[in-house]
Amino acid sequence: MSAGRTLTYFISDLHLGARYMADSRAHEARVVGFLQRIAPTARRLYLVGDVLDYWFEYRHVVPKGHVRFLAALAALADSGVEVVWYAGNHDIWLFGYLREELGVDVRDPKPGGEFIDVDGTTFFIGHGDGIGYRSPGFRIIRSLFRNRLCQRLFAAIHPGLTVPLAYRWSNHSRKGYSTPTALDPNVRTSLEIFSRSLATEHPELRYIVIGHHHVPVDEPVAANCRLIVLGDWISRHTYGVFDPADTSFALREYPAGTTLA
Repeated sequence: MSAGRTLTYFISDLHLGARYMADSRAHEARVVGFLQRIAPTARRLYLVGDVLDYWFEYRHVVPKGHVRFLAALAALADSGVEVVWYAGNHDIWLFGYLREELGVDVRDPKPGGEFIDVDGTTFFIGHGDGIGYRSPGFRIIRSLFRNRLCQRLFAAIHPGLTVPLAYRWSNHSRKGYSTPTALDPNVRTSLEIFSRSLATEHPELRYIVIGHHHVPVDEPVAANCRLIVLGDWISRHTYGVFDPADTSFALREYPAGTTLA
């Protein structure tokens, strides 16, 4: 690996393939441009869930599309960049194809995240849909989507029926949606309680990194620990970058590359 590759990047909630995007091809091109830009400096890339708006792997079939994005990921992995993909609530059903075809490390930690060591610094990372405040309806749906029997039953239905159904579901859930400018108060309170408790139990923890909520957040939850919510790529195009040289973490916006206030 090149000596210049020292940085670790984090990105989430790309929702590639979403039918509600004004220009899906341009959206994918922006993401590919980001991957190509970070290639010279990236040691690792963490995809923190909802990368694809829908994905379900059948034994011999995967959804069409995303070819340029998947090729860019493969190029990173082939060049020696460690690429880790955490399942979100839209791309839950990652069963092996991406690992086998692209060399991507696919993870779905329970409950809600896992502790990892990044160049000597302790992180807790996960998509974020399994922690903090969640409505009863969301809890039920999340449980059903991860249930092995439900997955087998769903897989028994022809993809010609399930794929359009999945996209209609996603479009319906986004009907009237506008990108939030701040976390819902209930969500913020529950995330702060969770993060402070986690930081107290694990004093070595420096960064809690999640996605899911589509609002970029960087705030202290303990003397040596920060909560990072990565934002999204529906409108903001934000990402995180960790520099082991000074153990700093910054939220930035692509393509400007400026640190968010």
